[in-house]
Amino acid sequence: MIKIVYFDEESASDYLDISAGGKTASTSEQVQERSKETHAKVEAGLMAKLSWLPFLGASGELSSGAGASAAGKSILSKTLSNTILTDYLAKADEDPRVAQLRDLRVTAPKDSMAFMKMFTPYMVMLKMDDIPVDLARMDEVLVGAKGYYELLGESADGAKRVLRFNLRAFRNNYGLADLGRMRLVFHGVLVGRTSERALGMQAEMSGGSAGGPVTAAELVDGKLAEDDDLLDVYDVILAGVEHVG
Repeated sequence: MIKIVYFDEESASDYLDISAGGKTASTSEQVQERSKETHAKVEAGLMAKLSWLPFLGASGELSSGAGASAAGKSILSKTLSNTILTDYLAKADEDPRVAQLRDLRVTAPKDSMAFMKMFTPYMVMLKMDDIPVDLARMDEVLVGAKGYYELLGESADGAKRVLRFNLRAFRNNYGLADLGRMRLVFHGVLVGRTSERALGMQAEMSGGSAGGPVTAAELVDGKLAEDDDLLDVYDVILAGVEHVG
């Protein structure tokens, strides 16, 4: 793995604790202890390089000053995050319960909340006084509307599955819209099944049932049977770019 696009750190941390047999306290303490040791080494190296900066003081001690303290916390937080990531990768590679999905074309169904979420950040630039909706706040509303957003992942043979993403878990300023432009591997846990029809916004707002009545044309054309084929749903823990030799 050479670049991480998405990493659900909380889910990965829970996974590590569960894999350790429920030894949450001891696992967490070990991770934090290793992180502190790494942090101390990074801190020492940083101060050796930046001790000449005037705001760090003549002594060059990171512990002095609010700014230096904030820098130390930032380094520790980043180190802890990377420790969880490293431990997760080592464990998940050996675990058949964590599916590694490759060569998927990732898209958002056109009538879904995920599709709407991809475009709401640009709506603040629109000025439509005759629309009774505050477009500038629509993105904020969608962020708070649900915890996970679903995208369709389709393989070369046409097989589909649903990938669910936590918006807070994207890294390096990536977002939902970027996933369809990249060749990624997705680490996911199978959590259930749903139909493609149930991903529509109307179905979401009506409690998850298929949106709209079934028409005679749909029955004749067989469209209902196609839409109601259940797809596997995966909660994505990690998405990244693998090294291609």
